[in-house]
Parts: sequence; structure tokens; C-alpha cells
Amino acid sequence: MRGEAGLLADLKALGIPFTAYEHDAVFTVAESDAVNAAIPGAHTKNLFLKDNGGAYWLVTVPSVARVDLKALPPAIGSKRLSFGKAEDMARLLGIVPGSVTPLAAINAAPGSITVVIDASLARAAAVGVHPLRNTATFALAGGAILDLLRHWGHGPLIAAIPVQDNL
Repeated sequence: MRGEAGLLADLKALGIPFTAYEHDAVFTVAESDAVNAAIPGAHTKNLFLKDNGGAYWLVTVPSVARVDLKALPPAIGSKRLSFGKAEDMARLLGIVPGSVTPLAAINAAPGSITVVIDASLARAAAVGVHPLRNTATFALAGGAILDLLRHWGHGPLIAAIPVQDNL
């Protein structure tokens, strides 16, 4: 596991600009709302999922999105999805619930997980994601996240993630 030190080294080596924001630990999107108010750019939530074929998925969407979990599998080319277990998250990504981030792919062997980024985030000038811990947020371009994923051997899937209508 390369961890945050490896992440910082890769950001530097690839010349990827980012802004780091330290903050209190946040475990839910609701808790992060106050923190996010001070951080410019798009904010995210992440779903660690497993399909009934045994494949793992890490789906990153805008924090305000209410993902339609029934419509998600065909949108990303998976089978029926359920939430992954914390122990699988730790084994594959080296992180714990509350710290889920597409940047955790630095710890994942290529092919062990499919990282899916919502198309709106992929195009965003600034996206806030955790740097493998929930006590900080790194703001970097959506394209830079894709570059990092490719650098680590993960071909990210960019998709229009289906959302539920707000009632």
C-alpha cells in the first residue's frame, strides 16, 4: 500500500496542482456540508460496491446526487450491485469507511476494482476528494483525477450516473 505519501509523491512527479484543506473528521455527506462550504469546487460522495459476479466498483458522484441503485448496473456495465464490506475496502483500497475516495485506487492492484467517475466530475475544474483519510480534502481538476487513475493502471469509467428524482 502506497498510502498518502505515495499519493503526494505522484502528484508532485506528475506536476498535478492541488490545494489541500485540513479539517475535522467527516463520516457522511451531511457532516461534510459545513466543511465543503469553505472549499471551492465540486464535492463528492463515493460508493464502494460489489456486484453479484464478485467484481468491485468504486463510484464517485457529486455529493448532492441520490444515486438510483437499481438503474446503476446497466449504466456502468455491471451486474446487480450491493454495498461492499468494510474488510474488503480495507483489503483492496487500504482505507476505512468515511475515507472513501477515488484516490484510494493508488493502493489497489490494477484490475481489482473498477473506478467510475460521474461525467460531470470528470469535466470539473476543481473536485474535492479525500486524500485517503477523512480529515482532509484535496481539490484538484477532474481530469487530474483521471490522469492519476490511469497512472496507477486503472482505466477509469466515465459515466452519466443515474440519479433518483428529488421528491
